[in-house]
Amino acid sequence: MQKFIVILSIIATLIAAPVLASAHCGNCAMDHKADSGQKQAAMHQEGHEGQGGMAASGNMLDLGTVAVKGVAAMAHLKDVRTAMAKLGMKTTHHLMIMFNDEKTGKSIEAGTVAVKITGPDGTVTDPLELMGMQGHFGADVTLDKPGEYRFQVGSKLADGTARQYEFTTVIK
Repeated sequence: MQKFIVILSIIATLIAAPVLASAHCGNCAMDHKADSGQKQAAMHQEGHEGQGGMAASGNMLDLGTVAVKGVAAMAHLKDVRTAMAKLGMKTTHHLMIMFNDEKTGKSIEAGTVAVKITGPDGTVTDPLELMGMQGHFGADVTLDKPGEYRFQVGSKLADGTARQYEFTTVIK
């Protein structure tokens, strides 16, 4: 079990590093602020909708940005099925969510975040905790059926306020 956790941690780090290292997108219409804006812009650039919601590399999906009680949450899905299949795992995507204070633009990286996923067949998963990882909260998930998925995200960030966010996407 420990070996499995170490492998997942390494994969999550490898997945997150290129996203956070990307440059700011000059054509982006979002209002990115200060240092957290650079991280947010990097993730947004990876998930630009120029190819039907997929990044130029074809493996990052932008789920959008939702603001609740002064905190904006931006969600992305990264397709990791090829890398995971090589490890004998059925995981298909890495879900990542970044939080930013709407007034200051500062990244919020402390708190507790969980997601419930409703699949195309209407089944809802148990809450899955998202771990804090290099500027975002994330978890590996399995979205192996075509159709619409709904992500209900609950958070209690550093300010202690509970917030609920919802994102949807279609997997083909």
